[in-house]
Amino acid sequence: MCEKKKIAIGLSGGVDSSVAAYLLKEQGYEVIGVTMKTCGPADSGQSAWGQREETAVKDAAKVADTLGIPHVVLDFSGEFRRCVIDYFVEEYLHGRTPNPCNVCNRFVKWEALLRESARLGAEEIATGHYARIHRLENGRLAVCRSAADGKDQTYALYDLTQEQLACTRMPVGDYTKEEIRGIANRMGLPVAAKKDSQDICFIPDGDYGAFLEREAGNRLPGPGNFVLEDGTVVGKHEGIIHYTIGQRKGLKIALGRPVFVKKIDPVRNEVVLSDNADLFTGHLTAEKINPMSVERFCPGQEFVAKIRYSHRGTPCRIAAADGDRIRIEFAEKVRAVAPGQPVVLYDGDDVAGGGIIVE
Repeated sequence: MCEKKKIAIGLSGGVDSSVAAYLLKEQGYEVIGVTMKTCGPADSGQSAWGQREETAVKDAAKVADTLGIPHVVLDFSGEFRRCVIDYFVEEYLHGRTPNPCNVCNRFVKWEALLRESARLGAEEIATGHYARIHRLENGRLAVCRSAADGKDQTYALYDLTQEQLACTRMPVGDYTKEEIRGIANRMGLPVAAKKDSQDICFIPDGDYGAFLEREAGNRLPGPGNFVLEDGTVVGKHEGIIHYTIGQRKGLKIALGRPVFVKKIDPVRNEVVLSDNADLFTGHLTAEKINPMSVERFCPGQEFVAKIRYSHRGTPCRIAAADGDRIRIEFAEKVRAVAPGQPVVLYDGDDVAGGGIIVE
């Protein structure tokens, strides 16, 4: 009789990863539930983040017990601090708008989980992401859009490596959210009705400014000038960490017309304001490129680009490619391109790759 293949699933205490664990068990895997603790000792049990994490650990344990699978809690707070929080803070200090979920996926949910899962004897890992993985005719592996269009999470997975994809299963990618909840209800999973988390895990109250003030302390630049594109000073801002490209609400400035954040200049400690029309651009440059479905990016290639998670996507072409840097030209102008955010390129439903916007 063949021995079952061991697989470790990131069991977050939510409905998606819980159903993913059930589906894998039904497929014949020997499933190990792994809950990743990312909250350090200073926050554990004290902050809203720590309290939420404690609840997640308890919920994951209940799910594992219901499914009859082993449950392990691993401390990844060191990796999370170095790879996610420190990165998040540094990006804001440099006037950029980061996406911490992308770096968490690459370096914590995959790299660290793969390392620790191997120690548990697991050959593969799995997650509850709404995405699929398949091998293309060119031999490369790619993340593909899920069946749940409104829940699709491929944008946050563009930076995964070929080696990571080869060891990964995403069993919920073939289902809609409604179907996943239906399975959870039928199987009597204790988290079947649990609400989805919509915020960044380490800032559950959504107050980025307060978090950055706690983390960066005296490194934070103080108030500076609001300026127009010609350099005219029109007011005072509260600190560059409180603003992002395209923002209108919360500026606390009255110029007799709507104005928006067009640029954040950390060197001069200025926030540049403009009319909405000036937020549109026909191109961008990105670096730290990760090709996925393609071996490399070359001038003339055409894709659909998403410049933020909620962006529907705009046709584009690669205008220039130089090592770890590409320039993209759009078929029509896009609004509020924000340095620090990922740009993810799609070839049909497949992720072709992506990088971090620099300008």
